[in-house]
Amino acid sequence: MERLLVLARHGQSEWNLKKLFTGWRDPELTELGIAEARRAGRWLKGQGTQFDVAFTSNLRRAQNTCSLILEEMGQGGLETIRNEALNERDYGDLSGLNKDDARERWGDAQVHEWRRSYDVPPPGGESLKDTAARVLPYYIQTILPRVMSGERVLVAAHGNSLRALVMVLDGMTTKTIASLEIATGIPLVYRLKADTTVDSKTVLDKDIDQDD
Repeated sequence: MERLLVLARHGQSEWNLKKLFTGWRDPELTELGIAEARRAGRWLKGQGTQFDVAFTSNLRRAQNTCSLILEEMGQGGLETIRNEALNERDYGDLSGLNKDDARERWGDAQVHEWRRSYDVPPPGGESLKDTAARVLPYYIQTILPRVMSGERVLVAAHGNSLRALVMVLDGMTTKTIASLEIATGIPLVYRLKADTTVDSKTVLDKDIDQDD
């Protein structure tokens, strides 16, 4: 039994490019973001990967990334389940603000704390702890049972919703999670043991597709 779980952050969005706090706002992918998603699909196909089901958020940048990955794999009609539990963290009052402008207004230290601490939320928004409080129950109740039944599962979501998952899968602490960056459009390939812990993890090397 394979017990395959692949996590993929969406490709670059228009607001990533502009260095804006995005959260639950809903910008589209850039041309680079589309290319990143397609590259992820080609790499997974090249590894002989096939999926039985996909999960994504209620936001277009993750949904479109999911669709593009599956399209490149020849699985465009795959069952895909959308749920806001997988949405990016809500950045509250920071949403739509340029990150450099936010640093000028509140200072580097405060903005860094909002972005990277585990349990300090930005004004009106969610901390990573808050994000995990909705992501992890959904994972445990809905996604994990399908992985453990032998289905091959793709989750296309966001930097912080995936950080919440990776924190648990990789056994990270509330301190070590602060330094984790999840790159856009690069799949994290997990294979789980029968006790739901990680058997192996593979991360796509950015240089693997030299012809891109």
